[in-house]
Amino acid sequence: MTMEKYTPPKVWTWDSENGGKWANINRPIAGATHEKVLPKGDKTLQLYSLGTPNGIKITVMLEELLALGNTDAAYDLHIIDIGEGEQFGSDFVKLNPNSKIPVLLDNSKTPAQAVFESCAILHYLAEKFNALLPTDPRERTECMSWLFWQESSSSFLGGGFGHFYSYAPYPMEYPINRYAMETKRQLDVLDRHLAEHEFIAGDYSIADIAIWAWYGRLALGKIYDAAEFLDTASYTHVLRWAKNINDREGVKKGLESAL
Repeated sequence: MTMEKYTPPKVWTWDSENGGKWANINRPIAGATHEKVLPKGDKTLQLYSLGTPNGIKITVMLEELLALGNTDAAYDLHIIDIGEGEQFGSDFVKLNPNSKIPVLLDNSKTPAQAVFESCAILHYLAEKFNALLPTDPRERTECMSWLFWQESSSSFLGGGFGHFYSYAPYPMEYPINRYAMETKRQLDVLDRHLAEHEFIAGDYSIADIAIWAWYGRLALGKIYDAAEFLDTASYTHVLRWAKNINDREGVKKGLESAL
């Protein structure tokens, strides 16, 4: 293994040229960079998003709710081009000070309710429509445990493995090995669990939607083009679960809407 020696400075300073694919939008400060009015449709639910794993979660959720007959789950989708920095527009930052997609605006409330963070949006919609969230206390608690597992674990998959495998300025052995190991450990966690369960927690729920958007699509070769590298075919229970969810009509429509 070859390693470049790096000695951290006493005080870190921002080098805007050193960031890989997303260097043009990454910065160490928050807040708006420009004035931008967000578009608005005529539906009660306004979704500001993009077809990333986190964005896909919400269009899938809304399409699943519509498939269940919840007509009030109709939504207008407005694409936020994060590659062009549209998440730093003034109106978007008012809805989400963290400048990340997706953001949901529910105009059935007065004043309108903004919800950010994808798992928070999933939970908000599940409670609003009383759907895709277990009612049994034990299963509900397990569902929330797995929902938070995804929220915390996927940073290692996306910001860790995905960044260094796909987006870094050049391939680096140490971080790729480090995050590949952690990603495979997480896939093994899921595989062992799904060996004994059809879905993540009781019936199909927001936990399945959240985890599938990241790990199911990874196993199916839909993100980072890394299925062979990670040998995702060896996680047979994850693949069975991922394929079953991929075939759902609500999921298909959610993907068509987002991508």
